[in-house]
Amino acid sequence: MTDRQNHSPPLSREAARALLAWQLAAGADEAVGDAPVDRLAPAAPSAPVSRPAGTGTPGDAATLPASDHGAHDPVMSARARAREATSLEELHHILEGFEGCALRFTAKSLCFADGNPEARVMFVGEAPGAEEDLQGKPFVGRAGRLLDRMLAAIGLDRTSAYITNVVYWRPPGNRTPTPQETQVCRPFIERQIELADPDVIVFLGGAAAKEMLNRSEGILKMRGKWFDYDTGRRTIRAIATLHPAYLLRQPGQKRLAWRDLVAIRKALSD
Repeated sequence: MTDRQNHSPPLSREAARALLAWQLAAGADEAVGDAPVDRLAPAAPSAPVSRPAGTGTPGDAATLPASDHGAHDPVMSARARAREATSLEELHHILEGFEGCALRFTAKSLCFADGNPEARVMFVGEAPGAEEDLQGKPFVGRAGRLLDRMLAAIGLDRTSAYITNVVYWRPPGNRTPTPQETQVCRPFIERQIELADPDVIVFLGGAAAKEMLNRSEGILKMRGKWFDYDTGRRTIRAIATLHPAYLLRQPGQKRLAWRDLVAIRKALSD
């Protein structure tokens, strides 16, 4: 074969734009690395790892420092790290250094929380989106602006509500978090709820409600009903409602969300 046969001709400007548009439509809306990587190039041989005598094998847990136990299992590691936090500030700091969730390596920001951590009501969604990833705060995009209007309808704002997500980093292309990603983050959101200790928890959308309430029903069956959420310290009243992003797609369902908001307002006035 000649060199001409070995190499494809360069794309025209129009073809390159069409390919980029197709990739964006498929959800590939950001680069994972700063430099291009030739995935077809042969892999370089890995250098052998030298270990000091007496350190044991990598799989021997007895030879690992106490802080590394469970490091091979991200969920176990997350549980251990979450238990270390004695305040929301400490939990935030631990999450900043936690590497057990692969999403942190593709996201730009950790979206820990927004609002007042001492508020009586806590809102929990599923995961950050693109605008949240840019600002490092949950619910600041279109859905967040609708949430602000929903809060205002019952006399609340971000000084009287605490807002977060089950998953703290944006999945690439706004895809749904995988079960593994959600399970790794769950010990942290459980600890966050325990430390914030609200009187009412509002789960925004079916994904957050099913995960945190261990339910299997869809959101239209769960919404508007009160559940008990046990933190281990106390039982908190919890309710599920429609996610603001869903309401943007289905504005006719806002009447259902309004009923839930009225129930939340009543619970906070008791």
